[in-house]
Amino acid sequence: MSDIIQLLPDAVANQIAAGEVIQRPASVVKELVENALDAGATEITIHIKDAGKTLIQITDNGCGMSPTDARMAFERHATSKISSANDLFAIRTMGFRGEALASIAAIADVELRTKMVNEEVGTFIHIIGSEVKAQEPAACNSGTTFLIKNLFFNVPARRKFLKANTTELKHIIWEIQRIALPNPGIKMLLFHNNAPLYELPATNSRKRIVDVFGKNINNSLVSVEEQTSIVKIKGFIGQPKYARKTMGEQFFFVNGRYMRHPYFNKAVTKAYEQLLPPGTFPSYFLFFEMNPADIDINVHPTKTEIKFENDRAIWQIIHAAVRESLGKHNVVPSIDFDQSGSIEIPVPKKSSENIVFPDIQIDPEYNPFNEPAQRNSGGGGAFKQSSPTEKKNLENWEDLYRGTQLILKPEEQSAPSQSSETSLYEHSMEQFSGKKILQLKQKYILTPVKSGLMIIDQKRAHERILYERFLEVMKSDSVASQQQLFPQTIEMNPADSALLLSILDDLLSLGFDIREFGKNTFIINGTPGVLDVSSPELIVEKLLEEYKNSPVDAHSKAKEQIAISLAKASALDYGTALKPAEVDQLIDDLFACATPNFSPDGKKVLTIFHIEDIEKSFTK
Repeated sequence: MSDIIQLLPDAVANQIAAGEVIQRPASVVKELVENALDAGATEITIHIKDAGKTLIQITDNGCGMSPTDARMAFERHATSKISSANDLFAIRTMGFRGEALASIAAIADVELRTKMVNEEVGTFIHIIGSEVKAQEPAACNSGTTFLIKNLFFNVPARRKFLKANTTELKHIIWEIQRIALPNPGIKMLLFHNNAPLYELPATNSRKRIVDVFGKNINNSLVSVEEQTSIVKIKGFIGQPKYARKTMGEQFFFVNGRYMRHPYFNKAVTKAYEQLLPPGTFPSYFLFFEMNPADIDINVHPTKTEIKFENDRAIWQIIHAAVRESLGKHNVVPSIDFDQSGSIEIPVPKKSSENIVFPDIQIDPEYNPFNEPAQRNSGGGGAFKQSSPTEKKNLENWEDLYRGTQLILKPEEQSAPSQSSETSLYEHSMEQFSGKKILQLKQKYILTPVKSGLMIIDQKRAHERILYERFLEVMKSDSVASQQQLFPQTIEMNPADSALLLSILDDLLSLGFDIREFGKNTFIINGTPGVLDVSSPELIVEKLLEEYKNSPVDAHSKAKEQIAISLAKASALDYGTALKPAEVDQLIDDLFACATPNFSPDGKKVLTIFHIEDIEKSFTK
C-alpha cells in the first residue's frame, strides 16, 4: 500500500490558518492596527471601502521595517516578539504569533510600503495569494502602509458567507473601539468610503470614551480605581439610570488588550444588584494592569479569551471596587441620619432621680391552641380584642391579590357594588361570563375559550400587530407621517450614526421624517402615523438597539427586519395597565393578524391550558 500522508503546500496551510485568524474584514483591521501599535506609531489612519471587502488601507508613522524584515514578516510564525517558550509568559505586545500577515497574504491582494526613519528609501512588496509578485525599493514616508484588496478572492466560499456591508462595518467599528479605548494617547482616524467615522485625537481616557461614544455618555461615567498586590484596576462605570438594553458598552482590558470574560462581567453586574431597571445592562470601561506571568493570552487565535491564575480573587476585587465607586458617588442608596432629625436618647437629669421601667401586661391564661372564642372569654377585658398580629394578617390578606387587575366592562363598572356575602372567588368567576378578561401582573391577559383558559403575552401580541401594520405600510405607496410640533435633535456615536444612515431610506418609507443634521447628528421632524409616539428620540434609540441585536444580512429582508425592530421598539412595555376597551381592541387586532400565535421574532404569543389538564392538576 502506497503512502497517503503528505505535507500541505505553504499556500494551502496559510489559507487554513487564515480561517482561524482572519474571519472577516474586521480581523484584518485588528491585526494590522495592532502591528502598528507594536511599531510605536503615534498616528494611525484606516481607510475602508465597501466595509473592507474591496479595500483596507492602514497607514502608521511607526518605526518601519528593513527590506529583509519586510519580506520575512509574511512567513508563517515569523515574529520579532518571541525567541523562546518562556517569552509567552512575559508578553506585553499586541501581536506575537506571526500568523497574521501570512494568513492575510494567502487570501488577498496585499501591497506593503515601509521605510525606517533613518533610511532614505523604503521597500515595496506585492503578494497575491501567498505568491510574491514584486519586491523592490520605493519612495515612501517613514512608517508602514498596508493595502489589502479583494479579501477572500481565492476562497469564494468564505467570501460568499460575508455579511452585509452594514454588519461588516459594525464589526470593524467594534475592533477600532477596542483598540482606541486603551490607547488614548494615539491619534486614530477611520474613514469608510472616504467619509470620516472617527477622528480621535490624542487625549486622556475619559475624553477618549466620550470621543468614541458621544458627549451624552460623559454625564454617566463614574470613576473606578483600586490597587492591590494582584491587580491594579482603573476605569469608569456607568450610572444605573443610564443603563441600556444591550451589552454594547462593556469593556475589559488587560495590559492594554481587550478581552471577553463572562465571569468578571458577573462581578460587575452583581455590584449593580437592585439598582438597574429590568432588562438593562450597565456600561463599564475597566483597565487591568497585572504581571503578564499571571495570565495566559495564548488561548484563542484572536487573543480575546484570557486565563487568569487568580480569577476568584480578582472577581472579589472587581466587585468591591465597583460597589465602592457606586457608594462614593451616591449611586447606592445610603442611610443619612440627618434627614430624619436627631435621635433623642433620654438621660436622667439627676443621679438620684428614680427610673421608671415600662410595665408590660402578661396574660397568664393565654393558650394559642384554644379557639378564639375561648381565648377571648378568659382573662381581662384588654385581651378580648384581636391581637395586633391577627389584625395585621387580616389587613394583609388582600396582598395575595395585589398585581391582579380585574378589567370590567364600562357598564359593569357603573353597576352597584356586590353585597358583603359575595366572595372574591365568586366575583372573579362572574367576570369570565361571556367576553370577560383578566389582566394578570399587567403582563398577561387571561380569557376563557372553549377548550380551557387562554393566556396572552400582551407585549408580544402588540409586537405582532405593529409588525404586520408596518409591512402593510411598506407595501402601500402613500404613508401618513405625523409631524412633530417641535422637531427633536438626536446625537449619536459614529457606529449608531452609520447604522441609521444605512436604514434611513427604509425608515422614510415607514413614515419617519428624519434628516441628517451635521456630523453624527439627526433631526426628527415626523414619525409614522400608525404610532402613538410621545418620545420620538427614545423610539429611534430603541429601534437601533433592536436592529443591532438581530440584524438580517440579506438585502431582500432588510425592510422586514426594520419592521421587526420598530415593532419591538414601539410595543407597549410590561407593567402597562390597560383599559377594558384597549384590551378588547388588542385581542381583536391580534386575531386579525395573519400569524397571531407567534411574535415577529418567533416567540410564542399565547398558550392554552386545556380544561383536562386543569382538572388533572386537582386530582393529584
